[in-house]
Order: sequence, then C-alpha cells, then structure tokens
Amino acid sequence: MGYLAYYSGTSVVLSVLTLVGLYYLLTDQGYRVDFGWFLEETSPYMWAYIGCSMAIALSVIGAAWGILVTGTSILGGGVQAPRIKTKNLVSIIFCEAVAIYGIILAIVMSNIVAKYPSDADDKVIAANYASGYKLFGAGLTVGFSNLFSGLAVGVVGSGAALADAANPRLFVKILIVEIFASAIGLFGVIVGILQVSNAKMGEAAGSG
Repeated sequence: MGYLAYYSGTSVVLSVLTLVGLYYLLTDQGYRVDFGWFLEETSPYMWAYIGCSMAIALSVIGAAWGILVTGTSILGGGVQAPRIKTKNLVSIIFCEAVAIYGIILAIVMSNIVAKYPSDADDKVIAANYASGYKLFGAGLTVGFSNLFSGLAVGVVGSGAALADAANPRLFVKILIVEIFASAIGLFGVIVGILQVSNAKMGEAAGSG
C-alpha cells in the first residue's frame, strides 16, 4: 500500500510538471521559467544559513540513527554477554563524533556570514552571492557525508557488538572497518573547509 501511494504521488507530480512545462512551451511563455531569476532574487543569507542548518541537522540525524542501531545491538548482545557493553561504547563515540563534525563546520560557516550595505556595488553583491552558494554547497557536502557516515558506523558497530558477543577475537577486526566508516565524515568536513576557504561575505567581500 505504501509503495502504491508513493508511486501514485510521484506520477501525479511528474504529470503536473510535464503539463505545466508543455503549456509554457506551446504558448511561447518559456521565458517565465527562469532559474537564474530565482537565484538572483533570493538572499545570499538564505543560502548561507540553509547550508549551516543542513550541516548540523543532517549530521545529527546520522549520529542519532547510528546510535539507535548500535545501541540496540549492544543492549541486546549484553544480555547474553555482559562483557561487551563497556568495550563497544567506542561505537557510540564514533557516532557522536559525526554530529560534532557537523557542528564544527557550521560554526566555521556562521562566522563567515556578514552584512553588506544595500547600496553596495555590483562586485560586492556578486561576491556575497557566490559566498552564499559556497556555504550552501559546503553545508550539503558535510551534512550528507556525516549522515551516511553515521549510518555506516551504526550498522558496522551493530555487527561489531553482535560479533563480539559470539567471538571476542572478531571485535578488533570489525573495529578497523568502523574506523574507516567514521573517516567518511571527516573527509566531508575537509572538503567542506576547502569549499568555504575563500568565501567572504560583507562589505569587504569584493576586495579579494
């Protein structure tokens, strides 16, 4: 039933968009569909703050999901093998680090945002728009990297807890895989920092 509703809704949306597109095309009004106009009319602050919020929100979702998956396996496996509960807390720490990555970059990005005067010249305005888009892209990069990193750490951490309960010698081997899964989030932070490294907002944005 859920799949039917999903595909039906998707089909309706695509059909409406197709009909609207054909209407504008056949009535010679295609110029009204202007994405450049939308990007120019929206504030660069909106893009910058959406990037900041997405960096935090997606990272926290990934961390929470990973903790949910790992925590249930640790508690369930700890019933039969109580010794695993303390040792496998490292998986929870890895998941929590994913959220911290997003918070760190969101703080870096928010410090870049600055106000520019309404009568600024075109060079300053263009530089602020470019920086707003950079912050938006960096927020998505970090957010999605940490989201999938948290999911990966959670699934691997869950397997580590259950494997440790069955055979203690497997814990270290699976922990190595978990470290590599956690590194994905760190890679996202590095790429995000590179994206915002030359981003400047405010009146001095056009001076670089």
